Amino acid sequence: MTAAKHRALDWLRQVALHAKKHDELGADLETQQAHVVPDFVDGLDAAREDDIGDDLLRLMFTACHPVLSLDARVALTLKLLGGLSTDEIARAFVLPESTLAQRIVRAKRTLTAAKVPFEVPRIKELEGRVDAVLEVIYLIFNEGYSATQGDDLLRPSLIGQALRLGALLAGLMPHNSEVLGLLALMEIQASRTATRVDDNGAPVLLMAQDRSRWDHAAIERGLAALVRSEAQSAAQAQARGPYALQAALAACHARAVNAADTDWLRIVALYGALAQVAPSPVVDLNRAVAVGMAFGPVEGLALVEALAADAALSQYPWLHSVRADLLAKLNRTTEARAAFTLAASLTRNEPERGHLLARAQALS
Repeated sequence: MTAAKHRALDWLRQVALHAKKHDELGADLETQQAHVVPDFVDGLDAAREDDIGDDLLRLMFTACHPVLSLDARVALTLKLLGGLSTDEIARAFVLPESTLAQRIVRAKRTLTAAKVPFEVPRIKELEGRVDAVLEVIYLIFNEGYSATQGDDLLRPSLIGQALRLGALLAGLMPHNSEVLGLLALMEIQASRTATRVDDNGAPVLLMAQDRSRWDHAAIERGLAALVRSEAQSAAQAQARGPYALQAALAACHARAVNAADTDWLRIVALYGALAQVAPSPVVDLNRAVAVGMAFGPVEGLALVEALAADAALSQYPWLHSVRADLLAKLNRTTEARAAFTLAASLTRNEPERGHLLARAQALS
């Protein structure tokens, strides 16, 4: 009942938000048509006739204006259209909430100072904005897949919204390898949704999930999109981008019949490639996990300890959770228990907190 209630509330908030933004867009366009020269009106009419195919996707392209930096575009669009709070967006960027709030304020001021009209971009202008839109969709999916806070680990409405937008975008840009890569990534990740929590709502880690209950139709769709993404990269003589690489990582797990069959050496290599094209401390942390699985907890822990000095990760609960897991494998139980407890104190998602505290208690 609680999960159903939250899903309904998410849906109602999304409907209200989208209706409000659509009305604002319509009012703005009417105002412009009343005051601009005829040539601009003709251009605006042409832009409105461009069939992006979805009101929300159209608004996202509109908000992701190139006058802003990529990070500013993404943060502002997530705040205005993505249904995410400032706190949730800050978690996605691994930034303090105050820093993220300032970024959004500066983005609004930049748009105002540049006198940027709130207008729908033409089809030929979409390529210059698609990177920001992809990141917006990706972060909406991530918040749905692992909620920042609350009583539920998952927010299915956000997962569904991101998948819908990804499929629409793939139809709009079928030759963009990163669009296809993101769709592949989301389909494969979403295939595990039913197995990510147990009957009590507690998280179930990837290696312990019942793979027979994964959505194999979603996996097939994801793998097919990944093949198309890789074919487009090859045809255009381009290196794989971050979403295609992450989809390839997800595919390693999807193709493994059981956890023991996971190709950890390939996963380590893929994370190395991802760190080259999209460096971030979170990518480095995930690579450390893979190194620990491929070469043992000593090697993995050495990488995690080095990352612990990064201020960006000091309040990131999963750094301490990964460290705790590696310490536990090395039978350093007192340190592992303390690290699990610290990780629990840093998350505001109740199922995650309960899971981490249970793991700490199990080491007592």
